[in-house]
Amino acid sequence: MTHAGLHRCMLAAAGIALATLAPGAAAQDPPAKRTALRVCQDPNNLPFSNVKGEGIENKIAEVFGKSLGLPVVYYSFPQRLAFIRNTLRFKLPGQDYPCDIVIGVPAGYDQVSVTKPYYRSTYALVFAKGKGLDKVTSGEDFLKLDPAQLAKLRIGIYDRSPASAWLGKHNLVEQGVPYQVMNADPAQYPGEIIEKDLAAGKIDVAIVWGPIAGYYAQRVKTPALAVVPLKSEPGVQFDYQIAMGVRYGEREWKQQVEGLIESNRPQIEAILKEYGVPLVDASYAAPKQ
Repeated sequence: MTHAGLHRCMLAAAGIALATLAPGAAAQDPPAKRTALRVCQDPNNLPFSNVKGEGIENKIAEVFGKSLGLPVVYYSFPQRLAFIRNTLRFKLPGQDYPCDIVIGVPAGYDQVSVTKPYYRSTYALVFAKGKGLDKVTSGEDFLKLDPAQLAKLRIGIYDRSPASAWLGKHNLVEQGVPYQVMNADPAQYPGEIIEKDLAAGKIDVAIVWGPIAGYYAQRVKTPALAVVPLKSEPGVQFDYQIAMGVRYGEREWKQQVEGLIESNRPQIEAILKEYGVPLVDASYAAPKQ
């Protein structure tokens, strides 16, 4: 897992800061017949997952469980440090693995065997409507604001993130209000930057990973919030494809999961839209140099 856990690190590095040591693709014994869909999850990481089953990944797991005719059970561990090692790859002598699938990993993530992607999203600007930013419909519009207006904005970002790189590239570092991804408080959750500080006016703009932007913008009723997806640009990648992860060596299980993704794609897309996830296409990728 990345240094701050999968989705928490996607706030900071979009989940792509890979660990230095990747597991080998060693062959494993044939799996026993499944009696449940066992899912690795973070217990407090909405909009993705929580112990109440309220997240995007919980809803997708329910769809998969129904397709398989199996109950869904969860093994929870905070997605901070060594999530994969303590969930998907955790096994005590004489015991089975506690879970068999991670519902959300970045495409290309090397700590797991990654399936085909099932959605692409991007970082987004989030701001209150009716406070001078209503004409902003893109990153370019934001950067074209009057310099005097830009200079007054307080822009909340997670440290070591694409957002911080973007501010640096466009000489807006002084306007940045940094938030820490690595937080030892188990009650901390990624949407606080929006649900608490942006809603209260402590910051004027937040730049966060798209699913977090869309979900918490829906939850905040006053003030009404706008979500503006950002396109990647040379030197700053905002858009990422998200896949699922299984253990290396479990090829048949991976193929089965990919079949579940394909056969349930309409339901998955409906869940993503229900949660306000900004879904983008390849046009949001940075132009090739």
